[in-house]
Amino acid sequence: MGDWHGGALIGFDLETTGTEPEESRIVTAAVVEVRGGEVRERRGWLADPGIRIPEQASAIHGISTERAVAEGRPAREVADEVAAELVRHWRRGAVVVAYNAAFDLSLLTAELERHALPSLADRLDGARTGPVVDPLTIDRAVDRYRRGKRTLEAVCGVYGVTLDAAHDAGADALAAVGVARAIAARHPEVAGLTAADLHRRQGAWHARWARDFQAYLRGQGTPDAVIDPAWPLRGLVPA
Repeated sequence: MGDWHGGALIGFDLETTGTEPEESRIVTAAVVEVRGGEVRERRGWLADPGIRIPEQASAIHGISTERAVAEGRPAREVADEVAAELVRHWRRGAVVVAYNAAFDLSLLTAELERHALPSLADRLDGARTGPVVDPLTIDRAVDRYRRGKRTLEAVCGVYGVTLDAAHDAGADALAAVGVARAIAARHPEVAGLTAADLHRRQGAWHARWARDFQAYLRGQGTPDAVIDPAWPLRGLVPA
């Protein structure tokens, strides 16, 4: 039986310059440790992404280019420290929780490559990789036919989780953990899995969703759309 939801859960979130993980840059980042529903540790970063932050992105997370340049740290340093922090928690057996993990982890990976920094897998150096829990992927699987949006804010409403400030990286990271715990409380079939089994199961759930969504897009007349069935990051799978 699993008890992944009863141990250390590490909320992780990025706010960025855009929506394409291979091209967008980190603007803010947060890593929040939660145990038993209580915050034990919190770290946050503001980066100078090295490019202008589009106005539509600034309107969402509230960080302008001018502020990022004046107050932010170099993007290379931020990406390096965020990766090191995630690896530190994985090495001690914690579970990383990220809402739409495929986006955040893929973007972090792209940033590490861009700055010629070691990848997450390289940093683990053959050690047992910790699992990732994505409440978005799980919610799509356990409540597959529910109508309405699946944004973090909307899903917090479904599960009764407080989101103090949407699109603040720290608030979003904490809310993601809250949703993960709420799903576990509502769905024993999810709560009963080990963290490693849940990580693997999410891969299958995401692939099924990707196939279904691709079929939907084709039905809407967009046959060239490509939905990546990989979740959340190639090579990042618990032993």
